[in-house]
Amino acid sequence: MLEAISQAGLAFLGLQTLAFLFFGVVVGLVFGVIPGLGGTTALAILLPLTFGMDVTDAFAMCGGIMGAVAMGGSISAILLNAPGTAPSAATCLDGYPLARQGRAAEAIGAVAAASPLGGLFGMLTLLLVFPLARDIVLLFGPPEFFLLAVFGLVSIAVADAANLLRGLTVAGIGLMLSFVGYDAVNGGIRFTLGSDYLWDGVPLVPALVGLFGMAEMIALSVQGGSVAADVRTARLDGVLTGIRATLAHWRVVIRGSIVGTVIGAVPGVGGTVATFIAYSTARNADPDPDSFGTGRIEGVIAPEASNNAKDSGALLPTLAFGIPGSAEMAVFLGILVLHGMQPGPAMFVEHQAEVYGLVLALTAAAVLASVVGIMCVRWLAWITRVPGAILAPTVIAVSLVGTFAIETRPGDVVLAAVFGVLGYLMLRFGYPRLPLVIALVLGETAERGFHQSMIIGRGDWSVFVGSPTAIVLVLLIVLSLTWSIVPWRRRTARTGPEASQ
Repeated sequence: MLEAISQAGLAFLGLQTLAFLFFGVVVGLVFGVIPGLGGTTALAILLPLTFGMDVTDAFAMCGGIMGAVAMGGSISAILLNAPGTAPSAATCLDGYPLARQGRAAEAIGAVAAASPLGGLFGMLTLLLVFPLARDIVLLFGPPEFFLLAVFGLVSIAVADAANLLRGLTVAGIGLMLSFVGYDAVNGGIRFTLGSDYLWDGVPLVPALVGLFGMAEMIALSVQGGSVAADVRTARLDGVLTGIRATLAHWRVVIRGSIVGTVIGAVPGVGGTVATFIAYSTARNADPDPDSFGTGRIEGVIAPEASNNAKDSGALLPTLAFGIPGSAEMAVFLGILVLHGMQPGPAMFVEHQAEVYGLVLALTAAAVLASVVGIMCVRWLAWITRVPGAILAPTVIAVSLVGTFAIETRPGDVVLAAVFGVLGYLMLRFGYPRLPLVIALVLGETAERGFHQSMIIGRGDWSVFVGSPTAIVLVLLIVLSLTWSIVPWRRRTARTGPEASQ
């Protein structure tokens, strides 16, 4: 293994390979910043370009795109509350409040430190578990998928005890929306209101663009002013503060990286689930979970560490079985086939150098993207000072164009606008948006896993505790429910003496 890693490292030192890596990083940053595009679109556009390229150069470019797109998506999430990519939506929750406080540079500095650290953790983990890739992927079946989805829903539901009823209401709406479209288990089309557009369900990217980016821009137009509530306090030199905060909260980095690597390796779940669960885990483990969502730097660090670590995890099922761990990996499978590589266990034997080279490219891209982001942070932070009358229509227009560019469907634009109005109303009346997103993402996984588990177990519920992995997930669900009692007891202990006075 060490010989293959050294060969891959030497191959990446070539000037041409480094040039393709840098080109991939630039493309990834640009496609990440524009809401609705992301790495999947970038890879799909550049896929024909890889034909005829050297394998090492092609992997360097693809790794540069996948490793940098997270940084680009997080920049727009922090500055505009418009996630450039779906996994970056979790960064909006505390990143945008930091920008509103004039601390956008600090938040970007935290992203610049957490992203490469998460990528490095994912790389090291991936190198260690490559020999065990087959066994790890086979740990998850339909019961485990269902329990993993339940764990994500429970983690979000108990995260904010003060708004538990509203959160559960919103999560219920999200679950109902996730059931729209074709039923993959029983067949048939459900709840589409006669619209062919909804046969594939509610698209996630237009929903996220509307729910976060457009909703905030509508609110900014109504309120007036700029993103930074007081432009006189908007700091442009807080990058080092954000980097130091990331290093100080190293436990949050490790926890988020573990979540990203593990969930990224589960086929079909995706990075959006990984970042939101990492955020929820950091929130539940904090002594003051209610302060999350108001501008906690830990709320930026946790999802960003997970965001880059999940790419390494997603490589496991992609390379070991040809089962894409994410949408980006689905496009990357086409690149592998284009270069005559057949994903499977033999991939780790016949193409070791190329596989390790891709892992190194992902990590190097995360570092390079962070350096570029730090160099540009002073200019990027100026966006928070732009008047809302100029910024809001510009962001809405770019968001709608980016949303349309993915599938070139007018329905995506309409859906983004509808969710933009819905998101603004939720902001206006104090309803949390996070449970809606999580339920929309996990609803299909939970339903499919439940039905398949019932078929496998012939209606016997013991199928959900029939494996060590399932038992561990059940224990995590119980632990999350139990842990939610702790902040409630703390609030009761604080308010009890006050009420008696």
